[in-house]
Amino acid sequence: MNPFSSGTRLRDMIRAIRACKTAAEERAVVRKECASIRASVSDNDQDYRHRNLAKLMFIHMLGYPTHFGQMECLKLIAAPGFPEKRIGYLGLMLLLDERQEVLMLVTNSLKQDLNHTNQYIVGLALCALGNICSAEMARDLAPEVERLLQFRDPNVRKKAALCSIRIVKKVPDLAENFVNPVVSLLKEKHHGVLLTGIQLCTDLCKLSEEALEYFRKKCTEGLVKVLKDVVNSPYAPEYDVGGIADPFLHIRLLRLLRILGHGDADASDCMNDILAQVATKTESNKNAGNAILYECVETIMSIEDNSGLRVLAINILGRFLSNRDNNIRYVALNMLMKAVSVDDQAVQRHRVTILECVKDSDASIRKRALELVYLLVNESNVKPLTKELIDYLHVSDQDFKGDLTAKICSIVEKLSPDKIWYIDQMLKVLPQAGNYVKDEVWHALIVVITNASNLHGYTVRSLYKAIQTSGDQEILVRVAVWCIGEYGDMLVNNIGMLDVEEPITVTENDAVDVIQAAIKCHTLDLTTRAMCLIALLKLSSRFPSCSQRIKDIITQSKGSLLLELQQRSIEFDSIIDKHQNIRSALVERMPVLDEATYSGRRAGSMPASVSTSQGNSLNLPNGVAKTAAAPLVDLLDLGAEEPVAPSSSGGNFLQDLLDVDTSSSSQSGTTQAQKSGTDVLLDLLSIGSPSPQNGSSAPDLLSISKDNRTSVSALDSLSSALGPSVQTSFTAGDAPMMDLLAGFGPNLPAPKDNGPAYPPMIAFDSSSLRIMFNLSKQPGSPQATHIEANFTNKSSDVYTDFIFQAAVPKFLQLHLEPASSNTLPGSGSGSIAQKLQVTNSQHGKKSIVMRIRISYKLNGKDMLEEGQISNFPRDL
Repeated sequence: MNPFSSGTRLRDMIRAIRACKTAAEERAVVRKECASIRASVSDNDQDYRHRNLAKLMFIHMLGYPTHFGQMECLKLIAAPGFPEKRIGYLGLMLLLDERQEVLMLVTNSLKQDLNHTNQYIVGLALCALGNICSAEMARDLAPEVERLLQFRDPNVRKKAALCSIRIVKKVPDLAENFVNPVVSLLKEKHHGVLLTGIQLCTDLCKLSEEALEYFRKKCTEGLVKVLKDVVNSPYAPEYDVGGIADPFLHIRLLRLLRILGHGDADASDCMNDILAQVATKTESNKNAGNAILYECVETIMSIEDNSGLRVLAINILGRFLSNRDNNIRYVALNMLMKAVSVDDQAVQRHRVTILECVKDSDASIRKRALELVYLLVNESNVKPLTKELIDYLHVSDQDFKGDLTAKICSIVEKLSPDKIWYIDQMLKVLPQAGNYVKDEVWHALIVVITNASNLHGYTVRSLYKAIQTSGDQEILVRVAVWCIGEYGDMLVNNIGMLDVEEPITVTENDAVDVIQAAIKCHTLDLTTRAMCLIALLKLSSRFPSCSQRIKDIITQSKGSLLLELQQRSIEFDSIIDKHQNIRSALVERMPVLDEATYSGRRAGSMPASVSTSQGNSLNLPNGVAKTAAAPLVDLLDLGAEEPVAPSSSGGNFLQDLLDVDTSSSSQSGTTQAQKSGTDVLLDLLSIGSPSPQNGSSAPDLLSISKDNRTSVSALDSLSSALGPSVQTSFTAGDAPMMDLLAGFGPNLPAPKDNGPAYPPMIAFDSSSLRIMFNLSKQPGSPQATHIEANFTNKSSDVYTDFIFQAAVPKFLQLHLEPASSNTLPGSGSGSIAQKLQVTNSQHGKKSIVMRIRISYKLNGKDMLEEGQISNFPRDL
């Protein structure tokens, strides 16, 4: 007898396969068995058809192809006996899925079996339909399944309910057919029927608003009673899990009540008492009990307001934070992040425990706890929370320092009560984690320092002391070098001493020593050493006695392999040697920089998490950064990169604003309350940027990458300190090396008259606002388009704090000038004018497109309108 004939039993085949020592042997056994099964199929062997299919299913689970046996499933399903049907339906579910066209052949057999007198055959058909039902089969067999929801046997009703879930998910239009039958299932005493009925009801509520309203009116009280019975029922070992009675029914009921109570005050009131009972009676020392408590908390936070219940729910989450299980603590932190927006005070009570989680050994818990602490910080607790975070910064892991530093800097910047506290905290962060501080953060610190005239001496002395012990922190070195260059005389003469300070003795040579050491440090990058050269040039004017020593230090960089340092050294040496008469004017102290304007320039580069801060929003002026802010970039970091807007996942409003769809020809405006969460990210668009020279292209829309930047002449930066009227545009290739300051003109040439104007166009038109664009070009500059925007208020209310912002694709460069006003009168009785200039590097190939954003206050409420302008003339 052939050992692999059709009569071979399943267990013998399994034993033979398991006895194989190599994959090749296994393939040989399977190949012989499949050949035997094919022969049996060809002979239409009915006696061993069920055995062949059982073996095929095992071979399928091993990963071998079994498509040749699919029709055998249909033949077994059509057989009259229960054993054949059982194997046939099992093979149907295992070997086929809803995408197989052959499945359509079984619909008629299923219909017959759903109407069969044998309840076990009915159960087989329901089980198969619930697993592989397609949309077409759902439409054909839904009436039979609906009828079986009232079947006499509870097991069939249970399977019919599960099958109904599959049907309504495949064809949501059929949901209304199951609404009435499911109500009777919610009154069942049979545990399985009740559980599946609740799940079916939950899915119907998600799919149909009408079903949701129907169940709210008809079933809420009944479900509350069922949950009350479950909570107060005596111990039943049949459904016990870890000593907790029937946790699965608990959880299903809580999830359904959550859906019914959301947005409905009456339904929420009906379930308040039972939710309080579940929250207080459930044991929290068992994992099953914690699962029930977590679902209960989610339900409490989702239904309509009940402050007492919410405090109870947040206290449960506070207990979760003390649990030894990391998973429980993580889900508690997640839930508390949602609860902050609902009841901040209740969450604040667990602040100490949350801070402990920031120091946890588990990285995911640390990160989630830090995000929660960030949300909890406000004006009243910013000082103690910041102190705790800075203390932990000193001992935190290196891989966590970056996130922690970013959060601390953001908190300090947005919620600092005064400038001295802000500076003090940053001077604590820089020595510990300076290399993790982002560029926009230390730029902002210098802006604040320039505005705090009474703290200049205190700051430069503090930085001088800090750099003595933390010279390896590059960002600290940058800020210290900049401040010593600006306020070196105050450092040496102990000017501006505060009561909290102790006098220190610093000579002029000591101050120069610090900068010289920074230049020679091989670990510092080009930007830092370039800033050191600028600081030395300033000190050569402030410390005349050290002028020759400073000249010698600068001269040492003439032979540098780095072109930037070489050029600066040659230029600065020329200034010291040949231009003593104007050197003091070139290196005079920086003007006070406008904090609000600079904040607008760098806002888009803040971390995404910053946008959730509850701090005061920045009042940004219209238009781009003022000319007074220009020396900041030049004297801080010649050629350094502008902050780059991040590409964060999900909900990136900046990306949406910049994603201009050129195929769209209509603009849409949306007015909504302006959320603080989007302010920081979107305010990047208020900056604009000066148009580059024709033919040049920026690597990014609003940023210059460090890897792609061009060499900028140091005289650009030095001349910018003289004011906006004295500017040059030398490059390394253009600047004559003999007399670099020759040809300084007092003013830029006046622009020529505009060329022919285009017809005015309606750029944006909503129910409350209209924007008209007047377009014009200058002769000889086809790429540049000048736009005068006029804003008209169509409503009767006055708009205050009016700000217009725009963004364009990378092939365009946009420059916005300040608006004529920030108040827009109502009823069209007045308007605001603002000028724009757009440079199209793809002129003649691509048309101008623009995304716009208008924010204003209406009766003290922040409003926002957005849209896209794509109806510009094609020849612009």
